[in-house]
Amino acid sequence: MDIQIFLIGCLTTLYFILPAYFSNGGALAFGGGTPVDFGKSDKNGVRWIGDGVTWRGLFAGTIIGIITGAIQGYLAPFILPEIGSYLITPIVTDVSNGILIGFLLGFGALLGDALGSFIKRRLGIGRGKPAPVLDQLDFLIVALILVSPVVELNLFFIIIAIVLTLVIHLVANGGAYLLGLKDVWY
Repeated sequence: MDIQIFLIGCLTTLYFILPAYFSNGGALAFGGGTPVDFGKSDKNGVRWIGDGVTWRGLFAGTIIGIITGAIQGYLAPFILPEIGSYLITPIVTDVSNGILIGFLLGFGALLGDALGSFIKRRLGIGRGKPAPVLDQLDFLIVALILVSPVVELNLFFIIIAIVLTLVIHLVANGGAYLLGLKDVWY
């Protein structure tokens, strides 16, 4: 594979999934308040999801995903002529397409986080404790599942999205740990 095509594939993959990334970060930044599970526990006293996934974060993160997609749609007429002949990954094509994709990726990312928290609680893994791979990919997998009915996702795109997400997660969390912003490197 030509290195230029590979690099453009990486960049367009990263660009396409930005609504999921920004939604995830936005939920963290603007979250808090009432948890989506309303503090409910199962019959064994284990929380369904936990305090880390809140209604305010869900709404704020989804709105950030929609805004990100809309901006991508606005920029599409300027970007597509430059890279259109090299495109091998999905990309937002206009504002309405961007709003839909931004919603699906943004809401899907947050739904994935909630599902990941639910699975961790069922496995007996406490809030803030590591669950390798699940912690890094839950948001991405569900976001891609939700967007797949409206965008064709090829295997190259999915592999690149997963690898980029794992690398970005490791670098971002490792950097935050080294800067003293996080207590753990993961």
